[in-house]
Amino acid sequence: MTKLPDYQMKSLRIVAAAVLFTAALTAPAGLASRISLPAQDAPRQPTFRAEANYVRVDAFPTRNGAPVADLEQGDFEVLDNGVPQKIEQFERVVVRGSVPQDVRTEPNTVRESRAMLESSRSRVFVLFLDLGHVGFGGSHNIKKPLADALDKVIGADDLVGVMTPEMSAGDIAFARKTTTIDGMLARNPWWGERERLNPVDPQEERYLQCYPGTGPSPACPDDDRGVANEMIKRRREKQTIDALDDLVRFLRGVREERKAVLAVSEGWLLYQPNPALARRLYCEVPTGPAVGVDPRTGKLMIGTPKDVPGLSGCDSDRIALSQIDNEQQFRRILDEANRSNTSFYPIDPRGLAVFDTPIGPAPPPPLQVDQNMLMARLTSLRTLADATDGLAIVNTNDLARGLKRVVDDLTSYYLLGYYSTAKLDGKFHSITVRVKRPGVQVRARRGYLAATEAEARMPARSTSSGGAASGDPLAFAAAAEARAIETAIGPLEGYTRPLPIRLQATAGWKPGNAAAVWAVGELGAGDEWKGGAEADLVLTNASGATLASAHARVDPGARTFRAALTAGQPLTPGDYVVRLRVKRSDSAGASTETLRIALAGVPDATGAVFVRRGPATGNKEMPTADLRFRRNEQLRVEIPTPLSTAVSARLVDRTGKLLAVPVTATVRDDADGTRWQMAQLALAPLAPADYVIELSSDGKRTLVAFRIIQ
Repeated sequence: MTKLPDYQMKSLRIVAAAVLFTAALTAPAGLASRISLPAQDAPRQPTFRAEANYVRVDAFPTRNGAPVADLEQGDFEVLDNGVPQKIEQFERVVVRGSVPQDVRTEPNTVRESRAMLESSRSRVFVLFLDLGHVGFGGSHNIKKPLADALDKVIGADDLVGVMTPEMSAGDIAFARKTTTIDGMLARNPWWGERERLNPVDPQEERYLQCYPGTGPSPACPDDDRGVANEMIKRRREKQTIDALDDLVRFLRGVREERKAVLAVSEGWLLYQPNPALARRLYCEVPTGPAVGVDPRTGKLMIGTPKDVPGLSGCDSDRIALSQIDNEQQFRRILDEANRSNTSFYPIDPRGLAVFDTPIGPAPPPPLQVDQNMLMARLTSLRTLADATDGLAIVNTNDLARGLKRVVDDLTSYYLLGYYSTAKLDGKFHSITVRVKRPGVQVRARRGYLAATEAEARMPARSTSSGGAASGDPLAFAAAAEARAIETAIGPLEGYTRPLPIRLQATAGWKPGNAAAVWAVGELGAGDEWKGGAEADLVLTNASGATLASAHARVDPGARTFRAALTAGQPLTPGDYVVRLRVKRSDSAGASTETLRIALAGVPDATGAVFVRRGPATGNKEMPTADLRFRRNEQLRVEIPTPLSTAVSARLVDRTGKLLAVPVTATVRDDADGTRWQMAQLALAPLAPADYVIELSSDGKRTLVAFRIIQ
C-alpha cells in the first residue's frame, strides 16, 4: 500500500470527522428510536405571519459581564433604522448545556438537519480551525479547554460543525454531539502547521524548488531570497480569508438568527499588494504563462513543454500573490458577517505571546518588525470580534478562563421578533436594541438586509420550529443569487455570431453627482475596416431628444474606440439610448448599432467598460465591446463612481461558486475628475465558460459577466 503524505493524512482525519457528523445526520430512524426521552414541557409558541418584513433578533443582556435572566418584554426597545418598532415575539431561551451526549437528539435526515438549522430555538456554532496559522504548541494547548468549553456551551437543541481553510462552507455537516470534535482533537492534538519547517503541501514545496533562496550570482544580480517564504505565507492567508468569506456568506443563507464562529487562530498580517514580490528574478521578467498547443500531444496547454510545470507556473502564482489585498477583503467579511448576523469568537491558542516569529533555522526579523507583526495579528483577531459583537480571547495564558467568558456570553439570551415598518428596499437596515433597566448592557445583531418588493412576492413556506413562520432562508438566498447571476450572464448570448460593429456602454456618476455615459465601440474582424473609420455617437432620452454626442476616429489597423457622452444639462435617473454610426474611411458604407441603457440613482452605475490586454492587442491595454476573451489575455472592468470608498472584487462561475482566482480591485481618478472602480485578473487559470466578476463597495455590489472562448 502506498503511504500517503502527512498533509493528506491530516485532511483524511478532518474528512473522517465530517463523515461522522454526516453519519449522525443520515442514521436510520430505527437507530434513533431506541432512545426514549420524556416529553419536554414547553410553552406554546405563537404563530406569526410569513411576511418578508418580519425580523428576528437575538439579544444578549449582561450586567457587569454576567447574563441578566429576569427581563420582560417591556424592558426592551428595538429601533429599525432609528425608528421604534413594536415587539411581537418575546421569549427567553434557556440553554441546557452539559447534557449527556447519548440523550442529545440527532437529526435523522438532511431535511431534519435543515429544519433544525432554521429553528429559532436552535443555536448554530462553527468551530473554525485555522491550520496554517496555528503552531504545534498552540494546537496542543487549546485541546482540553476548547473541548470543555464546547461541552458547556453546546445545548441539547444546538447544532455544531467544523470547518478548516481547506473546506467549502457548503460541506459543513451540522450535528448536536460534540464527541466527534473531542475525538478529532484527541487523535490529532498537534494539528497546527505554522511552525512546520518542511511544508507538506505540494504547492508550497514547488515554490521552494522554484525559488531556493540562493541569492545573487556572478551571472545574475537578482536576489530570490525570501520569495518562496512570502509566497507560502501569502497563499496560506489567502486560503483562510477566502474560507472565512465563504463561511459568512453560507451562514447568511442558513438562518436569520445569530450564528457563532469559534475561530482558533494566531491571527493574520492581512497582506496587501507588494510589487516587489513580482520583481525580475534570474534575469528574466516574470510573465503569465502563455496558452498554446502542446506539440507532443496536440492538447491545449499552459506554458511550453520545457517549463511545464516549472518556473513559468511559479512566476504566474508569484504575480497573482503579489497583487492580493487581504485587508480589503477582511473588511468586506466584517460587513458581510454583520449582514448575516454572524458573531466571531477568535481564540489565540499561544496564550501570552512575546514574539511573533517562531524559532527556526532562518534568522528572525528585527525586533521592531517582529513586534509590529505580533501586534498586527492580535489586532486582526480583536477587530474580527469587536466588529461582529463577539469576544476575542487573546494575550492570556488562562485559556480556560477566557473560554468561560465565551460560554457565559452564549448561554443566556432573549429572542425578539417584530414587523419592520421600514420599506422593502433591498438595503441594509440598522438595528438598535436597548434595555430600559439601568446598568444593563445588551448586545444584538447590528442590522439586516431587507427584501425587495419583488422578493416579498415570492411564495414562503411555513415552519413549526417553535418560532416565527418564515420562508426557507437558504432557498430564498440561493434563488435570489441565481437570478442575479442569470441576469448578468444573459447578454452574453448575443456574442455567438460575428457582427460588423459592437457597442458597450456604462452609465453612472462622477464626484459631485454629475451623470454621464461612457461608450466603447469595436469594429468587426472583416477587411472592410482595414482603412480605418469615423464613428459618431449620440445619446437620446426615451422620447428621442438628443442630449449629447461625440465623435471618434478609428485609425487604420485599429478596431476600438472609447468616448464620453456628457450632456449639456444634468442627466436624471431613467432610460436612455446610445446610437452609434460608423462610416468607412473610403465613404463606401456605414454600419449602425443601438444600445438601451438605464441610469440608476446616485451613486449606482449600470454596465461597465471592458479593457483587454494580450497578444492580439500587441500586449497593450485596449478598450473592447466584445465580451469574449482568450486565456492568454488579461481583463479589466471599470465602473464609474462618485464615492472614494475602497472596492473589493472576486470571481464566481455561472453557478455562483467562488473561484480561487485572484482579482485585483482598485480605485482610479482621471484627469477630468471621473473616478473608476476597477477589477483586473489574468485569465490563464480559467477554462472556456461564462464567468462573473463581483465588485463590492460601501455595502453594494455589481456583477459583470464575460465569456472565455479558448
